[in-house]
Amino acid sequence: MGLARLTGALGATALTAGMLFAGAPAASADQVRDAQWANAYFDLDKVWSVSKGDGVIVAVIDSGVDANHPDLAGSVLPGYDPSGHGWEAKPTEEHGTGMASLIAGHGHGNGEGVLGLAPGAKILPIYRGTTTTTSDAMPQGIKWAVDHGAKVINISQVTPRGVEDGFAEAVAYALQHKVLIVAGSGNDAGPVRTPANVPGVLAVGAVDKNQKVWAKSNYGPEVMLTAPGADMVMAGVEGLGSCQGQYCKADGTSDSTAYVSAAAALVFAKYPDLTPGQVANRLVKTAAAPAGASQLPDAHYGYGVVQPYAALTKNIPAGSAQGPLAAGAAAPSAGPEASAGSDSDGTGAGGIKSPEAVSGIHQSSSGSSLPLVLGICGALVVLLIVVIAVAVASSRKRRRAQGLQAQAGAPYGAAPGWPPAQHSYGQPGQQPYGQPGQQPPPPYGYPQQQPPYGGNPYQDGNQSR
Repeated sequence: MGLARLTGALGATALTAGMLFAGAPAASADQVRDAQWANAYFDLDKVWSVSKGDGVIVAVIDSGVDANHPDLAGSVLPGYDPSGHGWEAKPTEEHGTGMASLIAGHGHGNGEGVLGLAPGAKILPIYRGTTTTTSDAMPQGIKWAVDHGAKVINISQVTPRGVEDGFAEAVAYALQHKVLIVAGSGNDAGPVRTPANVPGVLAVGAVDKNQKVWAKSNYGPEVMLTAPGADMVMAGVEGLGSCQGQYCKADGTSDSTAYVSAAAALVFAKYPDLTPGQVANRLVKTAAAPAGASQLPDAHYGYGVVQPYAALTKNIPAGSAQGPLAAGAAAPSAGPEASAGSDSDGTGAGGIKSPEAVSGIHQSSSGSSLPLVLGICGALVVLLIVVIAVAVASSRKRRRAQGLQAQAGAPYGAAPGWPPAQHSYGQPGQQPYGQPGQQPPPPYGYPQQQPPYGGNPYQDGNQSR
C-alpha cells in the first residue's frame, strides 16, 4: 500500500507512502500523541516557549485539506483550486490533511489528537491541480499563494518526470516577494525531483527516529536539510485512501518537508524581517550534523537534521539576502538585520558568499558555476564610456605616430595604424579581467567536485549542542 503513485487525474506524486494507523478509529489519545516520536525529538514545549508560528500563513499545495478535522479546526483559511471545483476544501486524498496537521495541528479535547510543530500558523490549502505531459498547475498555485499572504509554501509532491514548465518563474516570483518554498526530494532513492530541484527551493530529505537517512529518500547536491519522515502519525480523512478513521501512519519526504515548513514558520514568526534566504540560513546553520558525515553538505543529509529550537535561539547573523538558497532567481532585498551578518567581502555568516558577491560566477541550485553576464547596466555604461575615451586618445596618438613615421620613410602601402595594437581581451586562452590562460572555475558536480559556497561554511554551526 502507498501513496507514492501517479494517477490519471492528478499529475503530482504524493511523497508519503504506506499510510495506515493500526487501531484507528478506536485509537486512544495516547496512541496518537505518543506515536508522534518527532514531538520528543523537537522538544515541543521548549520550542513553543519561543515561537508557535503565530501570524504566519503556510500554503499547502496538495490534495486539499479537511478544515473540519478536530485537530485543524479554526486553523485552515479559504484556499484555491485552479480547476474551479473547490477541491482544496474537499480533499481527494488524505495526504494534504496529513501535511497540514504536521505543520499546524493543535490536537483537541484533553490532550488528544495530532500536534504540529507550528500550531499557531494558519494553513492556506491549494489544490495541486491536474497536469498534461508538458505543464503542471503547481506553478499557478505558487503564485496564488504568494498573492494571498503565504510566507511559506509547502510542496510535499513531485511532478511526473519531464514536467517542469513554469516552476522557475514561479519560484522567482515567490523569492521576489519574500516567500520561502519548501519541497520534498522524492521517495524513490533517486535524484532530487521537481520542484525540489528548482533553483531557489529549499529541498528536504527524510530521516528516521535514529536520525539515519530514510532508505527511499531521494538525494543529490540540491538537498539542503533533512527532518523526521519515517513512522509519522498524522491526521487523515475518514473514508479516503488507506487511512482508517481520522489518523494515519506513514513514511516519506512529504512528512519531513512539512516539518521543515513548520520550522520556517516558527522562525518567520520570531524574525519577521528576514528574507527566505536568511530563514534558510538559520535553519541550515543550526542543523544537527549526521553522525559519521565527513563533509557537509552531504548528498543525503544536506547540512543535517533540522533543529527548530536552535534555529530560534542561537546567535546567527542574518547574512546575505539569499543565504544558502540557490541563486536561480532574483533575491529580495535584505531586511534590516542583514547588514549585521554580512562581511565586507559579501560573505555572510558562516562563510557563505552571496552569489552576487562572487565575481564571474552565478550560482545555481546544484552549485554549478556559469559565466556571469555583466548585468549591471550602469556599470556597462561607465565601462563603455571609458573604452571609447581610451580608443579616441589611442587613435590620436597613432595618427601623430603615423605622421612621424611617414616623415621618416614608412614602407610603401602600409595602412595607417599598422601593425594593430595587441590586447589581451578576447584572445584565445585568455579571460577578460583575468590573467592570460586563466580558466573559469569548474562547475559543481556530485560527488567529485566541491560544493557551492566554498566547501563547508556550516561546520562550526552544525554540531548538536
